[in-house]
Amino acid sequence: MKISPEYLAMNRELHARGGYGVSGSKYVVPVMQIAQLLNTRDILDYGCGQRTLEQALGFPIRNYDPAIPGLDTPPEPADLVVCTDVLEHIEPDCLNDVLDDLQRLTKQAAFFVIANRAAKKILPDGRNAHLIQEDAEWWRPRLAVRFTIHQVGGQHNEHFWVLRKRQSPFGSFPVY
Repeated sequence: MKISPEYLAMNRELHARGGYGVSGSKYVVPVMQIAQLLNTRDILDYGCGQRTLEQALGFPIRNYDPAIPGLDTPPEPADLVVCTDVLEHIEPDCLNDVLDDLQRLTKQAAFFVIANRAAKKILPDGRNAHLIQEDAEWWRPRLAVRFTIHQVGGQHNEHFWVLRKRQSPFGSFPVY
């Protein structure tokens, strides 16, 4: 399960209030740099919120957010999957399913930004909106089993990950 019905309802409420899910545009420069390296515009913004990344890019991309009606249809894979300021919001019991979904959706590369601090927003049930507040070393093994880590950077309160799709050690299997 990627999100519980109760948590989905809380996130829908936060989005309806406004001012939530608006940080995507902050990452337009690194997203464009990675897209240019990959020679693609096939981009999926996973957890897109108010679609500010797409607006800043100036061209259409695919957007997915389970908490926003109309953007909640499970997406198809993309060359570049962007997931910024999302993973720290995931319910801990759902994290592996979400990371597996991100791996499935990534054709070539992924760009993640993960905060490791408390959020300014509070959930309707009184919890901090950042359910997972862990450093890069906590995230590394969880990402490394699904992706090849190409680059890690950031500041003390958030980290940036550039990841490549991990190839199977067995190569591809013939279809019979």
